[in-house]
Amino acid sequence: MKIILSRKGFDSQYGRQASPILPDGTLLSLPIPSEDELTYDAILWAGLSYLDIIRRLKPRSYLNENSHCHLDPDLRAISIKRENGWMPAYGQTGSSLSELRTNGVKKGDLFLFFGWFKQTEYYQGKLRYVPKSPNLHVIYGYMQIGEIIESAEKIPCWLRYHPHANMENYKEAWGKEMNAIYLPTNHLSFAPELSGSGTFDFKKNLVLTKEGYSRSRWDFPEAMRGIPISHNPYGWKSDYFQSAAIGQEFVMDGTPAVMDWIKKLFKKDMDE
Repeated sequence: MKIILSRKGFDSQYGRQASPILPDGTLLSLPIPSEDELTYDAILWAGLSYLDIIRRLKPRSYLNENSHCHLDPDLRAISIKRENGWMPAYGQTGSSLSELRTNGVKKGDLFLFFGWFKQTEYYQGKLRYVPKSPNLHVIYGYMQIGEIIESAEKIPCWLRYHPHANMENYKEAWGKEMNAIYLPTNHLSFAPELSGSGTFDFKKNLVLTKEGYSRSRWDFPEAMRGIPISHNPYGWKSDYFQSAAIGQEFVMDGTPAVMDWIKKLFKKDMDE
């Protein structure tokens, strides 16, 4: 099994603010701005639109009612209205897709989606980032690959809403065989009691960032030290792993040490 750490959501260039760790522990990844059809005010969480949440956290955000976004990976069933047959989906194209193919990513492999997060709180009745809270890379979602769609003819009707299925630039990519959509297994192979895709609530062991360091410096179990991770094979330092500044997909083999780390991520009673 390959494990893919996949960077998603707002960053310092796209969105320009951290996704929130909400006060109830929800890790709400905010999708990057794009020219796709979906707007931020059309995506909902707990009675609020994503645009409402963005503006509450950053009142001077450059995003507005006309701002469109790239909802991908699409993991939460309740985010928007769904057609019958819907299931989570994740699309990839271009050099990032090449990275996956070069590293032999296939059915049965596991995506772990991570992004830039900060803790939030309610202060005087208003949602805000916790002052001086650290900037963190946090794993917020996952998908074990059950199917890979690599041609437009194989897209099911319920999936045609997805940006990688119907946007003009992605239609062109289909013709060049540089577009793909990943769908999940029904259940995790290593934890069959769990769905093959989903999201996490915040726990300390989902934080990649080493405590006290910048968010791109990651803290893995000592048993994983030296394991090759694509994009930055020389990233291992004396006391952390330096992730690459550019790149979306970071692939490693599911060695026994890696799988031990993975299984602990899915244990609800673990917080270390």
